[in-house]
Amino acid sequence: MSESCFWIIVNEDRYEDEDLLGRLALTFGSQRNVRRDEEELEEKKSVKKRIKELKVLDPKIAQNLSIFLGSFRMPYEEIRRMIMEVDEEQLTEPMIQNLVKHLPEQEQLNALAKYKNEYASLSEPEQFGVVMSDVKRLRPRLNSILFKLQFEEQVSHLRPDILAVNAACDEVRKSKAFSKLLELVLLMGNFMNAGSRNAQSFGFDLSSLCKLKDTKSADQKSTLLHFLAEVCEEKYPDVLRFVDDLQHVDRASRVSAENLEKSLRQMEKQLLQLEKDLDTFSSPKDQQDLFHSKMASFSMQAREQYQKLVIMHGNMGTLYQNMVEYFAIDPKKTSVEELFTDISNFRAMFVQAVKENGRRREAEEKQRRARAAKEKAEREKQERQLRKKRLLEVNAEKDETGVMDSLLEALQSGAAFRDRRKRAPRPRDEQPQTVSQRPVLKDCNH
Repeated sequence: MSESCFWIIVNEDRYEDEDLLGRLALTFGSQRNVRRDEEELEEKKSVKKRIKELKVLDPKIAQNLSIFLGSFRMPYEEIRRMIMEVDEEQLTEPMIQNLVKHLPEQEQLNALAKYKNEYASLSEPEQFGVVMSDVKRLRPRLNSILFKLQFEEQVSHLRPDILAVNAACDEVRKSKAFSKLLELVLLMGNFMNAGSRNAQSFGFDLSSLCKLKDTKSADQKSTLLHFLAEVCEEKYPDVLRFVDDLQHVDRASRVSAENLEKSLRQMEKQLLQLEKDLDTFSSPKDQQDLFHSKMASFSMQAREQYQKLVIMHGNMGTLYQNMVEYFAIDPKKTSVEELFTDISNFRAMFVQAVKENGRRREAEEKQRRARAAKEKAEREKQERQLRKKRLLEVNAEKDETGVMDSLLEALQSGAAFRDRRKRAPRPRDEQPQTVSQRPVLKDCNH
C-alpha cells in the first residue's frame, strides 16, 4: 500500500456523528442486550484510523504486521508482558513464528522509540513497535522462546528415528534366519549363473534381493522369489522367521541420516545461542523480565537431552558402519535410507510371495479335487454301465436256458408230438381252398 493510496489519505473521522452511528446500530444491529449494544456503540465510536501516515515502517511491513496484530486482537502491552514473562500458557508456536516473521528490524524499533510522545498519532503497527522497542534483544529472545516451545517436539522426532536405525542395524546383523536366506540366494544365484562371468560369486549386493521378482520361470507363471519362498516353506521353515526378526527395517527406511545430522547441528546452534543470550540477560533491570530465570533451567535440561541424542547418534553411526562392513556394502554409495528401503521392500515382497504361493496351492488343490471328483464320477458311470450290461447278459442267458429246459421237458412227455398233430384253427377270413381229389371208383361186380 503506497503513501499515495486512497486509503492512506482518506479521513472518514470528519463524518463521525453520534446520531448517525446510533441510527446505524439501531437499524442494522441484531436485537441483543441493550447494555451490550451500548458498549459496542461506544467501541465503534472510538474506532480510529488503523493505518495512518507512516513515520518509520515500510508500507508492506506495516500492512503485514497489521494483519498479524488483527488476528490476535490483544492489547500490545499484554503481548509485551507475555514475551517478557515467557508465558507459555498464552504464547503459542504459530504466534511466535509469525511475530518473528513480521517483526521490524531492531534499527526501526529504535527509531520508533523516539515517537513515544506521539503514540496516539501513529498507525497501529508503529504503535506496536513503540511498545516493543524497549524489550532488550527482542528478536533473539523470541527465537529462544520459539526454540523452547519446539524442543520437546524435535526430541520426540529425533529419538525414535535414531532408535529405529540402531535396532534395524542390530536385527539385520544378528538375524540367523536372514543369514540363511542370503546363503540360499547366493547358492541359487551361482547355480543359475554357472558358465557366466558371475559364476561362483562370493557374495552380492543386498539391493539385488528386490530383483529376484524380475527373474521369471520357464512357463512365465512364477518368479525366482516365489521359488525361494516355496523352498523355504518346504525345506527350511526356520528361514521364514527373518520376517519377524527384522521388525524395525520399515521404520528405519523412512529415516534420513542427512536430515538427522542437520537437525542435531541446528539444535546445537540454538543451544549455543540460548546460552549466549542467558549471559546477556544475567542481570535484568526490569522486574517483569523473567527470561533468565525461566530459560536457564530449560537450557540445562535441553543441553542434557541433546548430549544423550548425540551419544545415541554416535552409536547409530558405529552400528551402521559395522553392518555395512559386515555385508561388504559401500557406505559412500548406499545411504541408511536406501539400504533399509531395499531390505524393507524385499521383506514385504517375500511375505507377498508366500501368500501367493499359498493361494496357488489352494487353487491347485481345488483343481485336483475337481479332477478327482470328475474321474470318480466317470468311474462310477462306467461301473454302472458295466453292471447293467452284465445284468442284461445274465437275463439273456437265463431266457435261453429256460427255452431249452421247456423243450427237453416237452420231448420227454411227448407233448411236443401231440401238439404237432393238432391242426391250427383256420382263420375266419380265410377262404376254403379247393382241393383236387381223385375220383372215387365205384365197386364193380366181376
